[in-house]
Amino acid sequence: QVQLVESGGGLVQAGGSLRLSCAASGRTFSSYTMGWFRQAPGKEREFVTAIGWSGGSTDYADSVKGRFTISRDNAKNTVYLQMNSLKPEDTAVYYCAAGPRYSGAYYRAVREYGYWGQGTQVTVSS
Repeated sequence: QVQLVESGGGLVQAGGSLRLSCAASGRTFSSYTMGWFRQAPGKEREFVTAIGWSGGSTDYADSVKGRFTISRDNAKNTVYLQMNSLKPEDTAVYYCAAGPRYSGAYYRAVREYGYWGQGTQVTVSS
């Protein structure tokens, strides 16, 4: 079992940057594919990015490619999301999630992730 806690959200102007963190409990964190999703008001939760269990593979939604970077530190049981060049359309609640074990990054469906954090709000003003 994995418990996830996100932090680092906030209010930022367009063009600015934020770094989200997701701290995990449990000794098996390093075995999970980790993903970030987001949900804007009135919209479905959508895939943002994921990283494989070893950190050797990553996957990004087209809307964030080149602006966001996912990374993980298995020694600290933490996954990060560096968000640069933020746009108002990036405004959402951001969730981290733990997915399949001992797998790569190519899992984009919400149903493929079994553990979720409570979310952190990111608001980008224009």
